[in-house]
This record gives sequence, structure tokens and C-alpha cells, in this order.
Amino acid sequence: MTGSEGISTYKGQERALRAGRIGTTGLLLSVLAAGAPLMVVAGVMPTTYAVMGIVGQPLLFVLLAAVLALFSVGYAEMSRHVHNAGAFYAYISRGLGGTAGAAASFVALAGYSALQVGVYGLFGYQVSALARQYLGASLAWWVPALAAVAVVAVLGALKIDLNAKVIGVLLVIECLFVVVFDVAFLADPGPQGVSLEAFDPSTLVGAGLGTALCFAIAAFTGFEQAPVYAEETSSAQTVVGRVMFWAVGFSAVFYALSSWAIGVATGPAHVVGTARDEGAGMIFVLSGERLGSVFTDALNVFFTTGILACMLSFHNVVARYAFAMGREGLLPRAVGRASKSSGAPAIGSLLQTAVSVTVVAAFALAGKDPVVHLFTWMGNVGALGVLLLMVVTSVAIIVFFVRRGAAAAQAPRLVCSGLAGAALLVILCFALADFDVLVAAQPGSPLAWILPGLIGAAAVVGALHGLALKLRRPEQYARIGLGNEAFQLEIAAEREAGRTAPVGTGG
Repeated sequence: MTGSEGISTYKGQERALRAGRIGTTGLLLSVLAAGAPLMVVAGVMPTTYAVMGIVGQPLLFVLLAAVLALFSVGYAEMSRHVHNAGAFYAYISRGLGGTAGAAASFVALAGYSALQVGVYGLFGYQVSALARQYLGASLAWWVPALAAVAVVAVLGALKIDLNAKVIGVLLVIECLFVVVFDVAFLADPGPQGVSLEAFDPSTLVGAGLGTALCFAIAAFTGFEQAPVYAEETSSAQTVVGRVMFWAVGFSAVFYALSSWAIGVATGPAHVVGTARDEGAGMIFVLSGERLGSVFTDALNVFFTTGILACMLSFHNVVARYAFAMGREGLLPRAVGRASKSSGAPAIGSLLQTAVSVTVVAAFALAGKDPVVHLFTWMGNVGALGVLLLMVVTSVAIIVFFVRRGAAAAQAPRLVCSGLAGAALLVILCFALADFDVLVAAQPGSPLAWILPGLIGAAAVVGALHGLALKLRRPEQYARIGLGNEAFQLEIAAEREAGRTAPVGTGG
């Protein structure tokens, strides 16, 4: 923020997200909601047990949390130096240059958009199933999916603090449900009692370990979104980093305890078999046996609202990435305008709504399964994109501080970034090698390269766009990743040219 006029971008106030709109609590709830805790517990955990046969899933969450905590050390430090709604691509731009940043921006836009749109498939399926179970009504999955698109579109155009309240209420309720059945599982254990076998490192041995890592790390998706809201927080230099560490810590404890409680309820020796027999209904079956049908019915309802909170959280992130890209000329400039009334990236939100409607309609017209195809395909494509961004960002953080001559002062943080980047690269390689398993395709299926190819294509398009800007519009290229700081470049250029136009009159 510069000057008494409060202009915070080189294009004027309309190019700025409204500052001070979201506090520590709201930010934490927003990033946690993206991970959809109940969806992870009810969906990801039984799937990982069933498909991978890894009994030590609780230990897996602990180990991955350690890797992500290492990543967060450098990532949080970077967030103190760069405040930009473009987060990943802004950091990569500042470390590796505008071309790499442009490529990263398109990967981020494609990845988070895929994650958000994919969840509509799960939501549509769940609402359709509830209508059939409780109302005896036959409802095509795409009807509630498109209705959810409309609801999210309205909320996404409103103030971020209102969004945070909606997300927060839904998140707290779903977490309380998980805590209740965790306690019930531990109070009424399976035949092996309250066993700690799941934390034995020997339980991680197996051919499915690499793919299990991919499933489990997807459960943490969301913690890395905190810097996206840096421009809209107060005291971003401390709040953003604090929220990231809290999100990783909370997720690690929450997921490790929940996956352990599931194993205790069935018995470690039977958890894989039970998951294969019951599938996605495993949690509901175990809960029904201990807490009754009323609790299970309520669990179904709030499982659905938790999915809605997840969609809204991802929608907000995509809208802000689009806003940042429009503001810096990577997308049409109209996308980089904030609403005068709410301060939200309204056009970026509208753009993501259009993408959602198009994809949902396309899958519906093609007769594809909303879970097996829309949710699984898009979810894994998005997770792959985010994982790639984390690997590249780890490198960019190191280069950024080395180039600034701060390598010695930041040495511990750079070591953490290097270790995290290496570990995340290993997981990325596992994801690419086992992508057919992740998307439930047959071995040798072209989907194993077509779907990851979407992320590769986004990176190539972004890099070519960046190179074109470098050749044709070098001044605009120089602003990639700068966000609000580009305002200072405009002021300097005006002074050098001898201009006397008032600050913030547009451009």
C-alpha cells in the first residue's frame, strides 16, 4: 500500500484485492476446508487401505507432514518477501524468471481448476444418492452439480470474510463428526484391541507404497494456499506463515489419528479386507454399528456440505490466481479487476464458473461416471499440478535468496527447501509412474499419459506465452510475479519520462 490514496497496484485500486478482509482464523479455516477433512477420512483413507494394502497409513501421514513442514519453512519465508495472489507462480517468477513464472501460472490455473471442477462430480453423485435413499427420487448427478456451481458462483463473488464464515461453520461441523466417530472407534475396538501396529515402520513395506504416498499427500492439499490470500490479510508477513504451519500440523494429527482409529475399529489385520469389502461406505458402516442410523444419516448430510465447502475454497483460489494473471497481463486485463463493492476478484470468479459449467456439462453429455471419471481424473490431474509446483517452488526459493546474497543468512531454510524438494520430487515420480493406478485405468491405458499431459500442455502454453511477452512487451514481462510491487515500477517509469499524472489514475 502506497500513498494516502490507498492505491496498491500500478493499475489503480480496481486492480487491488481489498486488504484486511480475512484474519488468521478465517484464513486457517479456508485452507483447511480445501482439504475437505471428512472427504479425506471417508474417501481417501478407505481407498488407500483397499487399493494399496498399506496398514501403516497413520505413519504415512506423519512422515508426509514432516516433508511438508520442511517445505513450509522456505515457503513461509518467501511469503514474507513476496505478497501476491499468484503465490506459486509469483515465487517461481522471482526465483527462476518470468518465463518459468508464466509456465507456472498456467499450471496453477489448470491444476487448481481441475481440483475444483472434479469435486462437482463427487457432490453430484452424493446428492443424487441421498435423494434416492431418503426421498425415493431419481436425480441425475449433473442436476445438483450445476446447482452447486450456481451457489458457489454467488458466494465466490461476495466478500472473502463472508466466504470464510460459511466455510468455517461447515468445516467445524464436519470435523466434530470425525472426532465423534474416532472416539467411538477407539472406545469399541476390533478384535485386536487398541493396537499401535499401524505406527510400526515395517507396515510401510510393500509394492503399493509409492502410490499410497500419492493418495496421502493429496489429503494435505490446501495448506499451500495461504499465500494466495496474502493481499487480503492484515499483517501478512506473520499471518500467512503461521497459518501454513498450523494447517500442516492440524492435518497431520487429524489424519493420523483418524486413519489409526479406523484400523483400530476393524483390527489392523482386517482393515485392508474390510476396506475392500465396504469400499467408500466403510466409515458409514463402522459408524452405524457403533453410533446408530441417526448419526450415520447426519454424517451423510454433513459429508455433502463439507464437499461444498471444499468447492468454494478451491473456487476462491482459482479466482485469485486468474486475477493475479490478468493484473500482470498473462490473461486478458479485464480478469485482473476487483469488484468495487466486495473487493473480490469477480471476473476471475466468473471465469471459473464458466469453466465449471462447461466441464460438468461435457462429462454429463459424454455419459461419464461422476466419481470414477470426473472426480478421479480431474482430482489427480490437479494434485499432480500442485505437486509439480511445489517441487519447482522449492528450487525457486533457493535461487531467490542466493541471488539476493542472503544464502548464508537463510542457510537453514534453504536446506529445508532442498530436502523437501528432493522428497517431493520422489513422490512426483511415483505419481507419474503409477498414474494409471491413481485414475483406476487399465495398465497401458493412454490415460496414463493423456491426463498428466494436460499439466504438461499448460506448462508449455504458459512458457510460450511468457517468451512472447519477453520479445514483444518486455516492460510487461518484467512485471510477471511482481503483483502490487509493479505499482512502483510504473511510478519510476512515469518519473523518468517526466510525466506528472496523478498517482493511481489508471493506465
